[in-house]
Amino acid sequence: MKHALPIAAYAILASPAIADPAQILDVMASRTDAGWRFVVTVEHGDTGWDDYANGWEIRAEDGTVFGTRTLFHPHVDEQPFTRSLGNVEIPEGTETVEIFVSESLGGYGEAAYVKTLPSRIGE
Repeated sequence: MKHALPIAAYAILASPAIADPAQILDVMASRTDAGWRFVVTVEHGDTGWDDYANGWEIRAEDGTVFGTRTLFHPHVDEQPFTRSLGNVEIPEGTETVEIFVSESLGGYGEAAYVKTLPSRIGE
């Protein structure tokens, strides 16, 4: 008697290999006269052009996007890696922001890194 896999198993076997989900390890935020500067450290099992962390964005709790940092190439041999984004305008009174990371295969994930913003310039 032949043993067949359930149809769903074939779909899983046929789908591309996906590396571990991208995650944000650390965020530094500093307020300047020109706006906010964010330094974000990301880790992802980049495998090359087919699967890599391709960006991150800073959002308000309501989903409003304040800034986006596009990552234009894989970082296969540079893990974790850190990139910055400056001149981000965030409304006065905003106390926290959420940072989401994107992957070339899956887009933005649902997990956010929540960052409490310093209250004064230079903090």
